[in-house]
Amino acid sequence: MTDTSIHPAPVLTAAITARYLAAVRGRRIRSAVLLALFCLLFGWSWLVANDRNAGGFLAQLPGFFDYPAELLSETAANLARLPAIMASKIPALIETINIAAVSTLVGGAAGALLALLATRALAPWPALVGVLRRILDVTRAIPDVVIALVLIFVLGGGPVPAMIAIAFHTTGSLGKLFSEVAENADLRPVEGLASVGAGWTQRMLLAVMPQVAPNWLSYALLRFEINIRASAILGFVGAGGIGYELRNAIAWGPGRYTEAAGVFLLLFLTIVAVDQLSGMVRDRLIRGNAA
Repeated sequence: MTDTSIHPAPVLTAAITARYLAAVRGRRIRSAVLLALFCLLFGWSWLVANDRNAGGFLAQLPGFFDYPAELLSETAANLARLPAIMASKIPALIETINIAAVSTLVGGAAGALLALLATRALAPWPALVGVLRRILDVTRAIPDVVIALVLIFVLGGGPVPAMIAIAFHTTGSLGKLFSEVAENADLRPVEGLASVGAGWTQRMLLAVMPQVAPNWLSYALLRFEINIRASAILGFVGAGGIGYELRNAIAWGPGRYTEAAGVFLLLFLTIVAVDQLSGMVRDRLIRGNAA
């Protein structure tokens, strides 16, 4: 006759439940400790930053909206001049767009090549994959404004240092994204071409590029949007374009606020338009690729 007085299954279940609850409590305690440390570090960092700012952050905080109020009031008084000011800044805006376009093309081409060379399943020299990946990390890690400042010191101000700086950073950013897309490419066409004697370049162009091109183009368009903003920001450090015009207008202060507002508005409208257009193209590419 079977003894039913002992039930090992419920005892085992209770032990597992107890260990699970203990693990959950441990994770919650660790999370609470990390959150407390983060809050302490954040507060300490803020105090250090405020001290380095001569303790003036809180004192100047009530006047935070003084500059926008002065800018808007002067612009409202000279509203009729705003269209002419915006039209006069279009050449500088075109220069900014050209910087972003050239840097995206150059950085995208370099990133595409490095991405294929750094993809383990596609690389012609597997021993160099780690080195090439570190190169992509370095180009992505250095801020473009730092590169631009160094190049401006060496080459002088103008659009060329901005283009080189943005292209350098774009190479690392797009190279990383392109490599992740290439990692998921179907290798059967590559192996088929290799079996009939196709070289590495032929395999990449005929077997890999048709698969990755839609996603690569989508990422490149997204990077183009980012590069327009980056080229405008680099204008503040003397790299030319619409950012340089904006810096000059802001530096002159009262009397040039209408010009600053015109540059702000022109740059805002351009970025919104480029975002919308590139977003439409990316959506069409993604839907076409999914289909």
